[in-house]
Amino acid sequence: MTDATALAAAIAEGRVTAAQVMEASLAACHAQAEMGAVVHLDEDMARAGAAAADALPMDQRGPFHGVPFLVKDLGGVAKGLPQGAGSTAIRAQARKPESDSHLLQDLRRTGLIPFGITATPPFGLSLICEPEGLPPARNPWNPDLTPGGSSGGAAAAVAAGIIAIAHATDAAGSIRVPAACCGLTGLKPSRGAIPGGPDFANHLMGIASELVLARSVRDVETAFGAVYQPLAPFHLSERPRIALALPDRCGPDQQRAAKEAAEALRDAGCEVHDIPAPDRMGAEAHAIARTILAVSLAEWLAALKIPDDQVPPLAAAMAAEGRATPATALFAASRQLARLTNRSRKLFTAADAVLMPVLSSATLPVGALDLSGRDPEAHMAALERFAPNAALANVAGLPALALPFGMADGLPLGVQLIGPPGSDFALLSLAAMLEPRAPALSFPFPIAGLPA
Repeated sequence: MTDATALAAAIAEGRVTAAQVMEASLAACHAQAEMGAVVHLDEDMARAGAAAADALPMDQRGPFHGVPFLVKDLGGVAKGLPQGAGSTAIRAQARKPESDSHLLQDLRRTGLIPFGITATPPFGLSLICEPEGLPPARNPWNPDLTPGGSSGGAAAAVAAGIIAIAHATDAAGSIRVPAACCGLTGLKPSRGAIPGGPDFANHLMGIASELVLARSVRDVETAFGAVYQPLAPFHLSERPRIALALPDRCGPDQQRAAKEAAEALRDAGCEVHDIPAPDRMGAEAHAIARTILAVSLAEWLAALKIPDDQVPPLAAAMAAEGRATPATALFAASRQLARLTNRSRKLFTAADAVLMPVLSSATLPVGALDLSGRDPEAHMAALERFAPNAALANVAGLPALALPFGMADGLPLGVQLIGPPGSDFALLSLAAMLEPRAPALSFPFPIAGLPA
C-alpha cells in the first residue's frame, strides 16, 4: 500500500531519509503548483524539521516519523505557520503562531513534520476551494474540477502526491466532501473525541471537528489514535449491523457505489438492511449549522475589526445575517442542536452504522460555487444539494468516515459510514473490512519521496 505508513516504514528501514523525502515533497509543491493546493510554504522549516527527524534516535520515533505534513488554512494551528482562512483580510493580519494547538502537538508527536499551509475557501464557507486573491485549488484527477471543500487544498495535496497525509477540518462536510472528490479517506470524529484547545477557535458550538485526509484507512486510524480523547466505549455487534440509506437526491453512480459497498460489507460478514434516508434530520441540521456559521462569522469579523467591504460579498451577506440573528434565536438553535443530537440515536437502535453516499453527483467544476453572490439562502442550498445531509453528523456530534469505493467517468466515488457518538474506532474497523474489497484506485500521482 502506498500511504504515509509505507513512507514512514521506508524511512525507518533506511531506504530513504527524512531529508530526501522532504526534498521530494518540496519539489512536488513546485511541480504541482498549478493545483493551487499549497498557499504558504516554509522551506527552511521543512529542511530543519527533516534534519531533526533524521537525527532523532530510533527509540524516540513515532509511527509517522519523518513524513512531511501540511496544515489547513483554518482550524488548529502549527507553530510558525500563519493561517489566513482563505481571506485576503485575514491573511493581511496573520501572525506566526508561537506554539502548536493541542491537536498539532499530538500529531507532531507521531513524527509528522509540518512545513506549509493548504488552501481553503474564504472562512471555509464553500464545498469547493477557491481562496480569495489566490488561484483555485484543482482536482488532481481532473484539473477542471474542484477537489471539494473546504479542506480542498489538503485533499489536492494528498491526491497529487505532494504529501501522503494532511490536516483537515469538518464543520458541515469539509473532510468528507474532499475525500469523496479526490478518492481519499477522511474521518470527521465524534464531538469531544479530539482536542480543540488551547483557544477553541474552531469550536463552532461543537459542530466542528478536525483530523486528517489520507490515502488509507490505516493512516487515518493511526492519526486518530494519536489524538483521541476517550469517550464512552462503543462495541460493534458480533455480526455488525449496517443500515443502507440512499437519499433520492443522489445520482445513480453515487447510489451504485453505496449499494456495492453494502454488498462488500455483507460479504465481510455484516448484516445489511435498508432504511429511509434521514433527510428530515439532515434539513434541520443544515438550518442549525447555517445559523451557527453566520453568527460565528459575524463575531469573527467584529473581533478582528474587518469591515464587510474587505471580504467576499457572500461572506459579507452571511455576516450581516449573523449580526441580525437575536440571542434568543441562537439560544433556540443550541437547544435544537441538543434535541437533534438526542433524536439521532434512533438511527442506531437496529444498526451499528449507517452507510450513505457522500455526494449527490459527480465532482463539481472549478468555479461552480461562486462567493461573489449575495444570497446566503441560495448558496447554502447549493451546498446541501451537493452533499446531502452532510451537516447531520456535525450537528449531532456523530463520527462520519468517508472512503473511496469505485470509479465513474475517470473519477473516484465516495461513500461514508456514520456511527453513534464514540464509535470512531468501530467505523475504522468497518472501513478496514471495506477497503480491501473496494475496487483498486490508481492515483494520478505517486507520493513524493516514497521509494518504488
